[in-house]
Amino acid sequence: MLIDTHAHLDSPKFDNDREEVIARALEAGIDTIVNIGFNRETIPSTMALAEKYPYIFAAVGWHPTDAVDMRLEEDLAWIERLCSHPKVVAIGEIGLDYYWDTSPKEIQHTVFREQIRLARKLNKPIVIHNRDAHEDVVRLLKEEKAEEVGGIMHCFSGSWETAKKCLDMNFYISFGGPVTFKNARVPKEVLERVPLDRILLETDAPYLAPHPYRGKRNESAYVRLVAEAAAEIKSISVEEIEKITSENGRRCLGLTR
Repeated sequence: MLIDTHAHLDSPKFDNDREEVIARALEAGIDTIVNIGFNRETIPSTMALAEKYPYIFAAVGWHPTDAVDMRLEEDLAWIERLCSHPKVVAIGEIGLDYYWDTSPKEIQHTVFREQIRLARKLNKPIVIHNRDAHEDVVRLLKEEKAEEVGGIMHCFSGSWETAKKCLDMNFYISFGGPVTFKNARVPKEVLERVPLDRILLETDAPYLAPHPYRGKRNESAYVRLVAEAAAEIKSISVEEIEKITSENGRRCLGLTR
């Protein structure tokens, strides 16, 4: 069985066939999905999915591209209340995004710092979004003592040097569709070097579909294709990757089922 540690199945892209998409994931051997609520709209829809399906869990937090819209005190209190729900396993996705120019950097930094502090207060792992901000992400994680809770570097796109710094801070490195792309030299090299007991798999559905579905809508069933690519890169069987990454996911997120 496999865990999809990062999905957005509440996306409108699934409005016409969400039930079928979830059924296909179960048929493909994905027995746990972590859905991500990352702003005022997607947190409620993520919670609704987690409450409806026993095998869907939730992470809730505030995405850096939406940081400018966060009512800091009010929304942090909301996230804190939700973290007492038995299906909420992490705070995220949080972090920094310097690609999309939607939230000023100083606001992103404040929102990121405050959510790390909340995670430490609640002893919850965090799910990190990092786009074109490797140096600042690592710096803020260190300054806010994020190693106390650790978590997941979602859809990791950085260098081995950055990955090593994150591993040293108690983070797992998660790989998605891009590691299946023929020209994805750096993600493959990083995956090759990350210890087996710190690897996680994800889809980020509906985004970043793996080969041969690249450019199309992604879905949780396709995490199996990521597992096959990871097994090849690590020179072990798909069954071993399934077992190891599932154990890693349960350990990281405190999952008992």
